[in-house]
Amino acid sequence: MRLMRMIVVTTVVCTLGWASTQVGAQDNAARQARDRDEIEALMWSYTRALDTANPAGYAANYTADGQFVAGANATKGREALTKMVAEIKSRRDTAAAKGEAQAPMYHMTMNSQLTFVDKDHARIDAYWQTVFGAVGQTTPVRVAAAGRSVDELVRVNGKWLIQSRNVAPRD
Repeated sequence: MRLMRMIVVTTVVCTLGWASTQVGAQDNAARQARDRDEIEALMWSYTRALDTANPAGYAANYTADGQFVAGANATKGREALTKMVAEIKSRRDTAAAKGEAQAPMYHMTMNSQLTFVDKDHARIDAYWQTVFGAVGQTTPVRVAAAGRSVDELVRVNGKWLIQSRNVAPRD
């Protein structure tokens, strides 16, 4: 009788342990699916702010100490990131004021892979291109640059943000 009770108790404990593992795995998969959607929206917001030269919108996609790295150059902190995009906007506004046609700018990410480091940290490895759109019939589409990027993302107060965007990693 005692042996039978031990077998039943062991079976129940193992079954409950297995069931809780399955529930935990489902919860984790659901959280990661939501996180993927939020990260996709973050990266779209980042790209649109850059393409439309929206300084405040661009910087808002980064953590307070976030950084954009291009080779040996790093722009760190929201104030510096705002200034970086404000300079792009200023050049575009100056050219437009002179009556110069402005080609639309498009930043594209391709072949991206999102990896969750833990529940609050993620990494995106990708290839990217910067393309300037056509301006009328005389100026065709132009690929301005291409490369590889590594984005380090972090969840801050429940919101995914870019901690570091490196568009010229060495590895």
